[in-house]
Amino acid sequence: MTRLFTRLFLVASAIVLMLFIALWQWLQLNHEFSRNQVQQSLHKELAEHMAHINPLLSQGVTSDAALKEAFHDFMLLGPSFEIYTLDPEGNVIAYDAKEEKIKKHRVDINNIEQFLNGQNLPILGTDPRSTDVKKIFSVSQLITANGLHSGYLYVIIGGEDYDSWQALINAENRPKIWGVTIGYWIIFALILLMLLLHYFTRPIQKLVNDLQHLKKQPLGHQLRLPKRYRGSLEINQLSEHINQLLVEIQQQQKQVKQQQQAKQDFLLHLSHDLKTPLTALIGYIDTWLILPKEQRDAALIQYAANSGQTLQQLLAQLLELAALENGQIEAQVKQVDLNELLAQVRQTFTPRAESLNVSLKLENPNNQVILTDPQLMRRVLNNLVDNALRYTPSGGTISIYTQLKQGQLWLTVEDTGAGMHQHEVEALTQLSLNQGESKPVYVKYDNDNSLPQLGVGLAIVRQLLTLLRCPININSTPGEGSQFMIEIAPQ
Repeated sequence: MTRLFTRLFLVASAIVLMLFIALWQWLQLNHEFSRNQVQQSLHKELAEHMAHINPLLSQGVTSDAALKEAFHDFMLLGPSFEIYTLDPEGNVIAYDAKEEKIKKHRVDINNIEQFLNGQNLPILGTDPRSTDVKKIFSVSQLITANGLHSGYLYVIIGGEDYDSWQALINAENRPKIWGVTIGYWIIFALILLMLLLHYFTRPIQKLVNDLQHLKKQPLGHQLRLPKRYRGSLEINQLSEHINQLLVEIQQQQKQVKQQQQAKQDFLLHLSHDLKTPLTALIGYIDTWLILPKEQRDAALIQYAANSGQTLQQLLAQLLELAALENGQIEAQVKQVDLNELLAQVRQTFTPRAESLNVSLKLENPNNQVILTDPQLMRRVLNNLVDNALRYTPSGGTISIYTQLKQGQLWLTVEDTGAGMHQHEVEALTQLSLNQGESKPVYVKYDNDNSLPQLGVGLAIVRQLLTLLRCPININSTPGEGSQFMIEIAPQ
């Protein structure tokens, strides 16, 4: 039932059957109308001739007893006729039939007047032998010798005997007629089905062929169906949807490749970041072990401990990055005093900045209150400042300040360090939104140099800003410093 061929066959059969029934009914009605019109036209003057040739009728006699024999003779000559005399009001007076056969004793005068006035035939009148059936007739006025209207001679054309013989003949011929009709109907239905099947499946077959052709296209080739499929609006719409899906799939495939490449570069850089403190840790311990006891310096253990702490910090950052990428951390946005947030960052990094002889400036001249997650935003600032301290030489400056541009508030972290490179900035552009989010985080950069990938700290910044839905602009020049501008939402 679900196959297209089966559905088309059922639809075509139903349509043909309804058309056949409608056509049959129309032909039956048309045939009956034409037959009545011909019969009534041929016998239009029948009643007038009968009244003229019979002496009693020609003198306007309408009584039952006097006319029975004349009616019997007329009906012997014309078995399909039924003859009645009526009074001027249409009441049946005389007839040649058994009393129980007469169902109506009054004939509608309006139909008689229409006939006598020469209106278009056929005109159906009352059949005294039936309660509801109307039949064609011939009628003539009966006039007495004194010129008075005494009634009508009313002749039914195709009476009861005619109907009986007609029903018998139809019963014999009906099986033949229906057999031939059904045969033609089946042949017509099959031909119609073939035409419909060819017409409706042509664009579908073309779509199938085009899809098979797409399967043979080499990797990286642009996949697209033709724009038009003649004869089917639905197939055209389907092809447009398929083309949209193909474009989206190719874009997603391209993004997946870029993300895979970015992840591979990130892992290579990460292996270097992990290898450096691990190598230092093992080197200091091995040096301490091979030295004689009296020459072992406690500073070697301290250096090894520092390398271990660095390694521990990197591993903790990796766990945090994994939690962010897996959606295990959610942002709790609320009103945050930016001064308090900057004060916490100052308290955390001032001792380290002083030891490195780096000036740390934090300014919020407008005393802004912003909408954000304080813990996640603090992690963003901590990672940016930590990264800036690692790459800013002695005597350099790290500044955190707010600025208003085109009605939008930006929180800027700026340093005079080594600067970032194109490869690192591009890594920050590989941001993805959680399901249900619509506003992307975007990055702008101004240089085209290609240098190492960003580290774990900036990768965490990338994920945190994605979670906070905060766009970031990056302007960086190698050897001159970097500027991170984070768009934030004021209260």
